[in-house]
Amino acid sequence: MTQQIAQDAALFARQWIFIRGVPSMKFLPPEGPAEVAFAGRSNVGKSSLINALLTQKGLARTSNTPGRTQELNYFVPDGYSGEGEDLPPMALVDMPGYGYAQAPKAQVEQWTKLVFDYLRGRATLKRVYVLIDARHGIKKNDEDVLDLLDKAAVSYQIVLTKSDKIKPPAVAKLLTATAEKIRKRPAAYPVILATSSEKHDGLDALRQAIIDTINM
Repeated sequence: MTQQIAQDAALFARQWIFIRGVPSMKFLPPEGPAEVAFAGRSNVGKSSLINALLTQKGLARTSNTPGRTQELNYFVPDGYSGEGEDLPPMALVDMPGYGYAQAPKAQVEQWTKLVFDYLRGRATLKRVYVLIDARHGIKKNDEDVLDLLDKAAVSYQIVLTKSDKIKPPAVAKLLTATAEKIRKRPAAYPVILATSSEKHDGLDALRQAIIDTINM
């Protein structure tokens, strides 16, 4: 048990690397290690959270222009050959942001199809972490994604971002309200996490949630 805990802690202490961007299903890497994916509206702070989670600046691309992530971007801990038995213990997938109204319709449809196909067809996908801006809560386009995840029977967990931008009592109230809002959703994991990339709040809890998921 102690050795497992040490291995788990070391996973996020390693250097992580970007291995590929996937614009369509045919470019997906072979199924092997467990995968966890991050989804959220285009301005929810997804790239910033991934960088903070992996303690590496600039690993996931951040931009003042929402919607920059247009592919499934794969990240793995460095030091594994990827050959034979030498596979990383997990892969982290940065999914295209949704709800970016200014993107061309055809582009939005392309991203949407890619995401839907990935969710329905990836056996190694263990959980999707759906990021929700703590200042706004669950919006209609978030609900559409939750509906999709429920329909695809893909386990997901809600992660509030930018929780430092609202006062602690409001965070507590939002955690309760969000848990109640998803209570009857079949694929939703009931524990809601509150995080701040800027203040590093809640990151250890999110890391532990990911470790518990890949070890299930």
